Amino acid sequence: MTMAVIDVYTLLSLPSSNAFSAFHSSDFVVEQDSRSDSPTRKVPRLADDSDSASASRARAAAVADNEHAGEKSATIVLKFHGAPINVQPESVYDKDLALVRRSVRVLLAKGTTESLPATYEKIYAACQAVVQNARNGEGIYESIKLEMERCFGLLLRDLLETSHTGIAWLQPFIETCSWFDKQVTLMKSLLAYLDRVYLVSQKKQDIGSLAYSGFYTRIFQHESVVQHIREGLTEWAMWEREQRTTHEARPLISALVMQLQRHGLYQDILESFYIKKAHEYYVEEAKQLRETLRPGDFCKHAEDRHDQEIERAKAVLLESSIQKISLETDTALLTAHLDWIANGSMEPLMEGEGPSLDRLHRMYLLFSAVGGLKILLAAFKLYVTNFVKKIVTDAKMDDQMVDRLLVLKRNCDTVVNEAFYNEAPIPRVTPSKPSTSMDVDDSPAIEKRANREFGYAVTDAFAEGFKARRNKPAEMIAKFLDRAMRRGQKGRDDRDYAAELAAALALYRYTDDKDVFRTFYHRALARRLLLEKSASDDHEKAMLRKLKEEYDPEFGMGDHMFTDLALSRDLTAEYRQKKKGDVDLSLMVLQRSVWPFTARKQDIVLPVWMSDELSKFTEFYKEKYKGRKLDWDHALGHATLRARFKAGVKELTVSLYQAVILLLFNEIEELSFREIKSQTSMEDGELRRTLQSLACGKKRVLRKQPPGKDVHDDDVFFFSADFTDPAFRVHINSIQVKETPEEAKRAQTMIEADRKFALDAAIVRIMKGKKKQHYEQLKTATIEAVSKHFHPEVTMIKARIDGLVEQEYLRRDDDDMNVLHYVA
Repeated sequence: MTMAVIDVYTLLSLPSSNAFSAFHSSDFVVEQDSRSDSPTRKVPRLADDSDSASASRARAAAVADNEHAGEKSATIVLKFHGAPINVQPESVYDKDLALVRRSVRVLLAKGTTESLPATYEKIYAACQAVVQNARNGEGIYESIKLEMERCFGLLLRDLLETSHTGIAWLQPFIETCSWFDKQVTLMKSLLAYLDRVYLVSQKKQDIGSLAYSGFYTRIFQHESVVQHIREGLTEWAMWEREQRTTHEARPLISALVMQLQRHGLYQDILESFYIKKAHEYYVEEAKQLRETLRPGDFCKHAEDRHDQEIERAKAVLLESSIQKISLETDTALLTAHLDWIANGSMEPLMEGEGPSLDRLHRMYLLFSAVGGLKILLAAFKLYVTNFVKKIVTDAKMDDQMVDRLLVLKRNCDTVVNEAFYNEAPIPRVTPSKPSTSMDVDDSPAIEKRANREFGYAVTDAFAEGFKARRNKPAEMIAKFLDRAMRRGQKGRDDRDYAAELAAALALYRYTDDKDVFRTFYHRALARRLLLEKSASDDHEKAMLRKLKEEYDPEFGMGDHMFTDLALSRDLTAEYRQKKKGDVDLSLMVLQRSVWPFTARKQDIVLPVWMSDELSKFTEFYKEKYKGRKLDWDHALGHATLRARFKAGVKELTVSLYQAVILLLFNEIEELSFREIKSQTSMEDGELRRTLQSLACGKKRVLRKQPPGKDVHDDDVFFFSADFTDPAFRVHINSIQVKETPEEAKRAQTMIEADRKFALDAAIVRIMKGKKKQHYEQLKTATIEAVSKHFHPEVTMIKARIDGLVEQEYLRRDDDDMNVLHYVA
């Protein structure tokens, strides 16, 4: 409030009168609230009540009425001859001031048994009277500051002199903080008039701010108090980490967090210190455990510690600290050991009964949290690469190579999709009409998004692993598809069968030896078609179409095979209409350029009646087609023989080679190996395999002396009249149906020869266009030119360049031997 001395006539407009002629106008005093612009009004010196309390209440009521009416209060005091007409004697307000001071001291005396000297209403009224009537709000305010300083000193002394330490010390500290909060709240309520009127008008710190700033400075910022807080916090955290259970004092930590947050000291005193100590603890623990645990168990321990710290942080710390302590825990445990964990955990988690998807995903999250995904990616790629190499180089299990690779590929794909993924919310589509259902799920949908880097790593690992044994993976993939096309669906639906074929073709993408796959696939396809072993022509054509469109245009050669077979069926039907004889002959007339077989220089000697039948067909064919030549290939022929055994007549389905040998026993019951060889003129290895299938297999229509699994030069063979089989039609497996090692070796030799021709052609084509090239440039261009078919070795390219120089297709520069010129 402000005091001003003005002329009464400048303040009021009064009617003309002599009523005030006896007084001096300069003796009026006007008292007005400095916050109000409202007109002033007079206040009578005495109201109905003449005591000071009544006057005070009347004055407060007047102020309250004005404030309730939306006005700001103003008071006019008239002084006559220098004396205010409404001022009470000073002693009246001294009692009120003393009451307020005494109340403040009692409120701020911890542990006192003394009660407040008056009721809450009297204390409030006394404060109002001192502030409003005695104009001595400053006296109360100074008393509050003095009592607070005294209180802080006593509280600090009690806290520092207590015998409690560690967690136990936190109990009296929290009690002190809670007591102080309660007392400050009560004091603010009792002295609310001081807060709202005097301190606001004087723009001074309110009671609450004064109290908490002092408590902050004198208590919380005291070095010993901070040390005690941190000692208690450390003891509690260490106990819970060691015992791995909840300490009974955890509620104290929650209360401590609330107090520190209230004073703005949570980050400085608790959070930063807590995170630092957690880091130190787990760094040391990780060093010790690495000596005793395996990498997989260590990773599991890190996962458990991560979960424990998250649970502890959610229960005690602020939400803003949860992510920080989580990251610090993972960093301390893992950062120095990422390579060791990743490389040591991958094998046990990937193998066994199947990949441990949950453990792998948790490891993925841990590595992701500490920025270690590149290390995990490298370990995963290395594991897959080494596993592929192990499978590919295991020559004893070549027949199972593709099956094992498919299992590995399936496991890798599952791990990438179900373990190495990130979660992302799926955008919701707002419906055009609001849903009337009460159970509407507003939670965002989550989808798994596989980390593409790990998918690319699988591709690179398989491609790298296949290089450990060049050509063989491509060969075995072709043979796997051959078995699948022979076997057919076997009761499976189209989707499962197509998935099996697609998975095998996916492996084909990883090999650089495309020409090897194409060669063996063509050979296997030819065998299936000629021996009628394919389960379905429709599936064969669909596979060829897919190979031609998605992999290699040269697979169009298979279409010509089907064309040849169709023409052969028509030609055989026409021959049968014109032929004479009792032999049911089926022939396939094939183009040499389409079918992947080389002409045999020496073949088996057929019985006379067979040779005569073939001669008849030759005459028929030459009459129909002039200028064409027929070369007979009996290796893939087959025959059906009717044989008589003691058990009855059987029909034997055998290869043409087997049939020729069996027919020898129509005239004689006993033949030696040398006699059979002289009469058939079969190649030595071919003859041994054929005799082995007839005399040493599961269905033995011949007997061998001496018995054994192998065929020797001195062996003698007999017709087994005692042969029995429950079936009338008996199929005797022939090694000729499968590709022999010799044939596979010949195929590889042909592939190598074709590669040389392909490299020569590519080099000459490049040099013809460029005329002049440096060796490195020519090498790079050559690799790129043939990369769709195979990946040549650098030594092979160098050898082909040297060969072309010798043949004078190229010449070396006179000044620089690494520069080559095309010789026109």
